[in-house]
Amino acid sequence: MSIDFTGRVAIVTGAGGGLGREHALALAARGAKVLVNDLGGTTDGRGGSPVAAQQVVDEIVAAGGQALANGASVTDPQAVAAMVQQAMAAWGRIDVLINNAGILRDKSFAKMTAEDFRAVVDVHLMGAFHVSHAVWPIMQAQKYGRILMTTSSSGLYGNFGQANYGAAKLALVGLMQTLSIEGAKSDIRVNCLAPTAATRMTEGLMPPEVLAALQPAAVVPMALWLTSTDAPTRAIGCAGAGTYEAAHITLTTGAHLGLDATTPERLAAAWAQISARDGEQVPASGAAQGTNEVSQAMAARRG
Repeated sequence: MSIDFTGRVAIVTGAGGGLGREHALALAARGAKVLVNDLGGTTDGRGGSPVAAQQVVDEIVAAGGQALANGASVTDPQAVAAMVQQAMAAWGRIDVLINNAGILRDKSFAKMTAEDFRAVVDVHLMGAFHVSHAVWPIMQAQKYGRILMTTSSSGLYGNFGQANYGAAKLALVGLMQTLSIEGAKSDIRVNCLAPTAATRMTEGLMPPEVLAALQPAAVVPMALWLTSTDAPTRAIGCAGAGTYEAAHITLTTGAHLGLDATTPERLAAAWAQISARDGEQVPASGAAQGTNEVSQAMAARRG
């Protein structure tokens, strides 16, 4: 199977450097027309310059591809709408969206301000919302779309000093879960990518020898697969240093303890059984939890 993006139009946010740049270059190399979006600010979200996005566009054009630069902030709905219109005016469709734009304001929770928390959530979560919401009706009308959210191991599993970042990144998984369900009838497939890569945002967090192994280009195959024609949907793909994994949010079988006799003490005593992972499932939707709970209750009632 060959993954080809010929005839496809892609928007990649935060594509002026790091992972976004690699995604944009790879999509273009496989035939996509790419709108390269980047505010051009600092890693903490301050400032802005169109230079970074234009440099990536110049690389793509020099290699024989088609690309446009855009310097919109993903936190500005009007600028996002104009960006989407820019792509539509040039190419008439939007097939792929990679929500990659992000900032860092790392601090321990005790030292974190509301501004630090809100700024990170605004870029990662609300930014992904604004762009996804703007392209959604286009993808619905053309009965095709591929959206990739950039989540993180910090969101999936936690990381010291990143309460804001982790909260925003796990929220993107929740957004993906529902959009994949709502988009299914229009062949809009929505996935998440949890990358580990050496970028501006990680260069001060890891030793040099580790950063050398974490080339951003090693994450690209997962991004291309999760935005391809034959992509899965509702997947959380993880990638770093040439290793690829899948993460899952699962539900254990649990235990029915009854309505009347259950106390916190009884629940504590049964916790090992409740949290046992044998027989766990990856629910198809949020309804699975209630179905599991009620079915066990009904079974117990029947005796």
